[in-house]
Amino acid sequence: MALSVREYRARIRSTESMKKITRAMELIAASRIIKAQQRAQAAAPYARELTRAVSAVATFSNVDHALTVEPEDPTKAAILIVTSDRGLAGAYSSSVLKEAERLIEKLKGEGKDADIYVTGRKGEAYFKFRQRPIIQAWTGFSDQPTYDVARDIGETLISAFLNETGETPEEGTAPGVDEVHVVYTRFRSMLSQEPTAVRLLPLEVVEGDEKPSDEDLLPLYEFEPSPSEVLDSLLPRYVQSRIFFALLQAAASELAARQKAMKSATDNADELIKKYKRIANQARQAGITQEISEIVGGVNALADAQAGSE
Repeated sequence: MALSVREYRARIRSTESMKKITRAMELIAASRIIKAQQRAQAAAPYARELTRAVSAVATFSNVDHALTVEPEDPTKAAILIVTSDRGLAGAYSSSVLKEAERLIEKLKGEGKDADIYVTGRKGEAYFKFRQRPIIQAWTGFSDQPTYDVARDIGETLISAFLNETGETPEEGTAPGVDEVHVVYTRFRSMLSQEPTAVRLLPLEVVEGDEKPSDEDLLPLYEFEPSPSEVLDSLLPRYVQSRIFFALLQAAASELAARQKAMKSATDNADELIKKYKRIANQARQAGITQEISEIVGGVNALADAQAGSE
């Protein structure tokens, strides 16, 4: 059934109101993404140099640390999945959840069970809806993460990893795991965000293929009081910095995805308004034509009636 001109005008007004909302959200995301990019770029040098230092010490020293020892028969892995707290960001959360599902299937194929840790309400709702257990979830900061949150997440994951290595679990801590993985969205550009899965623990980053000589290594690193105590201090910070860097990358990716989605919604609203206006004009013109036809028909009928009476 064709709608009246009044109904089309009502639809145009509602679509214009929706367009204002999506346009405002697009501008908000655009204003925040610059700061998010700057934070991610500012954190990159520290994370890179800390990774390089920890990698060199852990790989080329004789110290066996709990966070660097490869388990002989790994059977369980922890997966930290970084999602968003809010929607209206296109396929941002669904893409990272698909990457997490692929990682879970891969680990199952290797005989490893997965313990799920989640940041963001979207990921929490995803697993709760499917009645799949979540060890711990953190929410409320997806677009503006802080280092305190990264420290809390890092301490939780390190505690779960160390429980598996033989240390006595504290009351209320998570069950032990052999590996720790992080699934997040890497920010490539405003148009490209890539879901990425990386193994965080045990440490496996190696800078270079060949082992440097003692003469090359000693001038770069001097350990006081001992390499073991240096690793005890550096490795937790390394884990926390990697998690913080992943959160910053995910925040920039979320804002870029939201800006792109809101721009697409605004453009679609424009097209819908044009379509409704065109149909409304056609309906109005059809109504005018019908009224003219009725008037002409009435005039002709009146003229015929008068001619017949004469």
